[in-house]
Amino acid sequence: MAKEMKKAFNENAIIKQISMVGIIGNIILCAFKMFAGIVGKSGAMVSDAVHSLSDVFATFIAFLGVKMSKRGADKAHPYGHERMECIASLILGLILLVTGLGIGKVGLQNIFSGNYEELAIPGAIALVAAILSIAVKEAMYWYTRHYAKILNSAAFMADAWHHRSDAFSSIGSLIGIGGAMLGFPVLDAIASVVICLFILKVAFDILLDAVKKMLDTSCDDEYETKLKEYILKQKDVDDVDLLHTRMFGNKVYVDLEISVDGNKTFREAHAVAENVHENVEKEFPNTKHVMIHVNPKEA
Repeated sequence: MAKEMKKAFNENAIIKQISMVGIIGNIILCAFKMFAGIVGKSGAMVSDAVHSLSDVFATFIAFLGVKMSKRGADKAHPYGHERMECIASLILGLILLVTGLGIGKVGLQNIFSGNYEELAIPGAIALVAAILSIAVKEAMYWYTRHYAKILNSAAFMADAWHHRSDAFSSIGSLIGIGGAMLGFPVLDAIASVVICLFILKVAFDILLDAVKKMLDTSCDDEYETKLKEYILKQKDVDDVDLLHTRMFGNKVYVDLEISVDGNKTFREAHAVAENVHENVEKEFPNTKHVMIHVNPKEA
């Protein structure tokens, strides 16, 4: 019990730490990029700032989703609340989708207007903001990704990719702003469209992953093969007759049928199943529960 309480405390501390770093970091970065975009007259940098602003909401939603998913099972939710992470990921994906489409729309309008000579030439401050954003957002990606793996959190992993998509968009801003400063102002608008494409790609990946986990999708073949091989190594297990897995948020449910010597007593067969149950949950920490049916195997 003490060990579980310590683990829960550590997880809560990590969740709070990631969220604070993400929210405060993005607010500061967003304010600077918006200032640089307006003062430096760069549409691409303003678009980049809007993307960073969406990161603030994204991190907050990820925080809520992960916190709610950690709640234990209750009478109304006997299987727990892990799917709250999927819902958080869906919201994150939708935020990215709307943000990307909005940025792309403005960029395309500037490109098809044809009045390139009327487009302002960005100032050096916009170029500095782009370089700073790339460095900061890439660092935030690796930081969030590291702890998302420790927590096995889909929502925080989605948030990490949100940070990286912002780093990619800043690369687009850097190219567009640099090209505009060299005498090609339309490149600033083209950069906005490139940013849009990066954001939409990440949004699609996040939404697809969340939908898969909401639909009780089975684990991949590699995972099931590894799981089956491990079960076959357990004491007194003669064969694995059936193995089904399904994702429940970031957890896995396993439905299993094993063959055991038919001459064993009921208690002995039960002990074999209990041993498999306990060992699988220890070896595969993301396993939520294992349901085992024992079949008698004749000598």
